[in-house]
Amino acid sequence: MKSHFLLLLVWFFHLSKAQVQEYYPDPDPLIQQKLEQWQDLKFGLLMHWGPYSQWGVVESWSICPEDVGWAAWAWKKGITEDYDEYRKKYEELPLTFNPTRFNPEKWAAAAKAAGMKYLVFTTKHHDGFNMFDTRYSDYKITGKLVPFSSNPRSDVTKEIFDAFRKEGFWAGAYFSKPDWHNNDYWWSKFPPADRNPNYSINKYPERWKNFADFTRNQLNELASNYGKLDILWLDGGWVRPKTDEEIKAQLLEVYEGSRYARNPQSQDIDMAGIVREVRQKQAGLIVVDRAVPGVHQNYLTPEQHIPEKGLPYPWETCMTMANSWSYVPDDLYKPADELIEKLVDIVSKGGNLLLNIGPGPDGEWDPAAYDRLKKIGTWMKINGEGIYNTRMGPSYIDGDRVRLTQNKDGKASYIFLFDFPKDKIILTKLKPGPISGVSMLGVHSDLKWEQTPAGLEIVLPSELQSRGEYVWTLKVEY
Repeated sequence: MKSHFLLLLVWFFHLSKAQVQEYYPDPDPLIQQKLEQWQDLKFGLLMHWGPYSQWGVVESWSICPEDVGWAAWAWKKGITEDYDEYRKKYEELPLTFNPTRFNPEKWAAAAKAAGMKYLVFTTKHHDGFNMFDTRYSDYKITGKLVPFSSNPRSDVTKEIFDAFRKEGFWAGAYFSKPDWHNNDYWWSKFPPADRNPNYSINKYPERWKNFADFTRNQLNELASNYGKLDILWLDGGWVRPKTDEEIKAQLLEVYEGSRYARNPQSQDIDMAGIVREVRQKQAGLIVVDRAVPGVHQNYLTPEQHIPEKGLPYPWETCMTMANSWSYVPDDLYKPADELIEKLVDIVSKGGNLLLNIGPGPDGEWDPAAYDRLKKIGTWMKINGEGIYNTRMGPSYIDGDRVRLTQNKDGKASYIFLFDFPKDKIILTKLKPGPISGVSMLGVHSDLKWEQTPAGLEIVLPSELQSRGEYVWTLKVEY
């Protein structure tokens, strides 16, 4: 096992807003081994789906008073200009949710053909609607007032996990720690002010304990009733313990007008105890307690962002295939070449790509999603050797439009060309060493090459350009 997993190191990287994140490796050898296997997979599927897809609005956030955008959604849809009425109508969306075209086998087949290897599905988002058959809430897709509850496949989480496992996928459960539908999180006695509990946890500790127990129970349900889980992907990083100093700092930000949140509190749900319990049922489970520095954030998850530099710990960019996480009619999907370049860029820097698709209210993907997956799959069949089971090398970039990876034993490097060069390319960042051959993936004949003072020079006949598409991959064997 690599030494960076054995030492308790803290590494930093800056997101687009210069936010510093920390990484603390889990010392459990079983978790380290599982993370090594996860890093081999490289490419996964994330799905945000719920009754909100009927309106084509952002998942959950439009009912949070902190997000003033709720009004724009309401006015655009001609719903209402009153927040309380809007929230009431939003929470009634399950009464008309009936995704009769739901076919997870079709999704799994398309994702597999694209070269995806693992799945993360939203079992519950912040709005508290459960896409699984929980016994601890009636606000769920199998609830008797939901039209789809009469469908034999109404427990969509079970159906999705089963379908993807049959295709060889790892199964991951997205779960929101905050639950804005739960009366022990947003208490109906008070109006909600922001994303946080709308009451004093110190003043009403029993109410908070009820919520913590509710969360523990639901996570144990997912670990007990839904087959083998490989990843527990927890969202809502503000639900965590906070020191008095952290709370004072947030209150100061509110006072100075740089933060909307009015009620920052320590929100301790005993994550350590929960993780122990779920891992008793799911040995080696990777836990991703997002944005909460500690041993329960087994890998880091920059959102809609690719770090500028390679990172020396396990990480994954979660990114939308279209513009939105959830279904929006006529959303704009990223072209296949852009998605492939992003995948290569991420993998070269040591990360995985978790690419999101939002199913529609009928239970089907937009045709554009299938189109992009098919094109990515065609590319992966030729070039996947340089993606899977690779690691970030000593150098991962050789110019703005060239990326490098290497296999785990160091016996081969892969060079990804975002543009096909004219006649030849000179690589200056490739590690020195005896080279036994250079080839282009998808082409059986060897390429002419020469070690020059400027670097490794590789001749690329123009006719080879037509043998690939989007990004061309060279293999250097040592």
